[in-house]
Amino acid sequence: MKHYSVVFSEHLDLTLSNVLTDFQFPWKDQPAPSTEFRAVWNEEWMKFQFDVDDHDIVLNSSSDQDEAVLGSDRVELFFASSADLEQPYFGAEMDPRGWVYDYLATSYRQFDDSWTFPHLELAGRTYEDGYSVEGKFSLSMLRDLGCLADGRMITGVYRAEFSHSESGVEENWISWVDPETETPDFHVPSSFGIFDFIR
Repeated sequence: MKHYSVVFSEHLDLTLSNVLTDFQFPWKDQPAPSTEFRAVWNEEWMKFQFDVDDHDIVLNSSSDQDEAVLGSDRVELFFASSADLEQPYFGAEMDPRGWVYDYLATSYRQFDDSWTFPHLELAGRTYEDGYSVEGKFSLSMLRDLGCLADGRMITGVYRAEFSHSESGVEENWISWVDPETETPDFHVPSSFGIFDFIR
């Protein structure tokens, strides 16, 4: 199982973080565009940032924010309270506008999208050649959900890479961990790794 070390930083300085760049197209035989993820923690928060290369940003214009996020380029974090996903896991799918589709789920693909992350702070920025998403999750909340325990957290890190095509929008999927499924699917235990919170 893959591991990522989340470094302690009293002032949540992301320049002190480890940079995760090990992302891939699990279901496409070509290199994935660059995705960088970084995170740090202090006694109250885990702060994170995605930096994404994307020369064709897709932003869905639906008036329903959840639908808009799901139809857009986005980055995603899942936190699990059990390795088999039989206990609840929690998803935050975040687009370049800083909008989020968040939910509680259980296996297999049983979603409660009326649930939202408490205390989640989020911001998105777009650039000519990509976008970034930055935010903070409350550590006390992650502990209360049963996800963070003994300095470890079962975590999935993903990206939905959409692009315009003649037939509409082409959807491709990028992951830190290769789930080794036949068809695209992040909602399986094999798509998760471990975040280790270190001082």
